Amino acid sequence: MTRNTSRSRADRAQSNVVGVAILLGVVVVALGSLTAGIGSVVEENAAAADSARVAADFDAALEPVEATGVHRGRVSFTDGELRTVERDLRVLNESGVVGTVRTDALVFTAGDRRVAFLAGAIVRGPPDNAVVRTPPPITVSRGGGGGDREGGDPDSTGVLVVGAPALNGSVAVSGSGGASVSLRTTVSHERTNLGNGTYRVAVETATPSAWRRYFERQNATVTARDFDGDGVESVVAAYPGERVGYLVVHRMGLEVRNG
Repeated sequence: MTRNTSRSRADRAQSNVVGVAILLGVVVVALGSLTAGIGSVVEENAAAADSARVAADFDAALEPVEATGVHRGRVSFTDGELRTVERDLRVLNESGVVGTVRTDALVFTAGDRRVAFLAGAIVRGPPDNAVVRTPPPITVSRGGGGGDREGGDPDSTGVLVVGAPALNGSVAVSGSGGASVSLRTTVSHERTNLGNGTYRVAVETATPSAWRRYFERQNATVTARDFDGDGVESVVAAYPGERVGYLVVHRMGLEVRNG
């Protein structure tokens, strides 16, 4: 009788030890998952703050329309890469292309975070989920000789002014743990009267959805086309009605310095 009681107590003690060990294991696993989750949230928030800061820095450092002559600014980020990529802007009338500008783009990437300065616009977000944060310098009047969806005078001739900021410089900078680069641009402006016509504007871009939404808000009809066969399509915005077209090239000689 005494031996059976002792054995029962020993079994209960052993069960308690096993139970505590299992409980401790569950707690450790739960704490590990919680820590990993918190770490992911912190990294995600830091990356979002980084891309927001870069977008604001682009806005301040690159002023193609307002600036003339030398302009300086700074772009800072925690981790990522800053580089230029080849991009073109085209203006077309009913006969075809009447103006092509090598605009290029300044692009910041960090994982799936992306900010691009292209044709004067600042576009933030990955290709499939980007938004136009700062619009490009493209101005469209309401008149259009055939009317438009905003109710302008159908008998008036409208105006289309296409600003085309053109980066002239090469950038390839990467940083980890904190980087800051100085951007120096030398800006000049050149305006060309394209005459009367029915115009389209084509912007070569890796974020077509963002540009499509922007142009549609301007009441343009939007299509897509790969003009040069390089695999990067241009978003083509057709504006309704007859207009006087102007192409204003804002040439931006770009120099980059670390620190």
